Amino acid sequence: MTIRRGAVAGLATLGLTALLAGCAAAPAQTAATGAAPAVANFLPCMVSDSGGFDDKSFNQSGFEGLNAASATLGVTAKTVQSAAVTDFAPNLTNLVAEKCNLIVTVGFLLADATKASATADPKVNYTIVDDSSIALPNVKPIVFDTAQAAFLAGYTAASYSKTGIVGTFGGLAIPPVTIFMDGYADGVAYFNQKMGKTVKVLGWDVASQNGVFTGGFAAGVEAKTAAQGLIDQGADVIMPVGGPIFLSAGEAIRDSKKPIVMIGVDADAYLTAPALKDLFLTSVLKQVGMGVGDVVTAAAAGTFSNTPYVGTLSNDGVGLAPFHDFASKVDTGLQAELDAIKAGIIDGSIKVASISSPK
Repeated sequence: MTIRRGAVAGLATLGLTALLAGCAAAPAQTAATGAAPAVANFLPCMVSDSGGFDDKSFNQSGFEGLNAASATLGVTAKTVQSAAVTDFAPNLTNLVAEKCNLIVTVGFLLADATKASATADPKVNYTIVDDSSIALPNVKPIVFDTAQAAFLAGYTAASYSKTGIVGTFGGLAIPPVTIFMDGYADGVAYFNQKMGKTVKVLGWDVASQNGVFTGGFAAGVEAKTAAQGLIDQGADVIMPVGGPIFLSAGEAIRDSKKPIVMIGVDADAYLTAPALKDLFLTSVLKQVGMGVGDVVTAAAAGTFSNTPYVGTLSNDGVGLAPFHDFASKVDTGLQAELDAIKAGIIDGSIKVASISSPK
């Protein structure tokens, strides 16, 4: 399915057995192992988007970061999952009533609900992942320049491809998704420029900001169909961007019985999705857990501010996962090339810019 940027389809919900039914269910509490003394009266909380905390992607990474920071602090966090967009506002109301000091909202789609809740309750601090649109003193953005790391992934995909065709597709046409696709396509273009090649990118056009999207972040028919379309056109490296949609891409690759590989996003999918690990060439890392942990720790210490946390290659907030099983299958000079490109991006000699990059 091809849609214009900004034509965001309704978010499909994910049928997870652990999913709570919005505000009707009490927030699930996480246990703190805490070797450190508890921080008096500090209660960190979190609301997921509809992908859920076991999405093997950014919700899960944020959840793990919250838990790790809470354990270190010696406190017990409260977390609640959202089954649908309509759960966002009541879930936030529920956590405010629980006297949370810091509420973490995971994902761009929670922006409106976060802004409304933060406006209504200015004494509560909030931090939101993947959005920087809220200009309030009690809201801190956690954002990532994932175009930088995706640029490395695009270069890797072009170097590895045997067909000279690589692809990508997304869940929704929103900045936290399209920023990956921009970087990926630009990385392929850089490879072509440096190596005199003509590797083609399917599924995303940077100039027109037009591409292939499933209409949601759920695994299912739409995601498998999108992946199959790329496979049918000859793509042998595919980067699905949007939580669990990669699971359906993996199914399409298995069914094809072709030597096609994937590039994961957000987390190292080789580790988070072991049933598909043999398909992952690498992953674009967005260290949501690190960002969440830093903000939680600072808030507990009384140093919360609304200055954005921006993850980049320079501060290791974004990066590229190891090649794992493909380490012996990539070009012998590839890692050195990637190291040089990374250094160039950090020092500014290689320009990587997406219109969705944090400003």
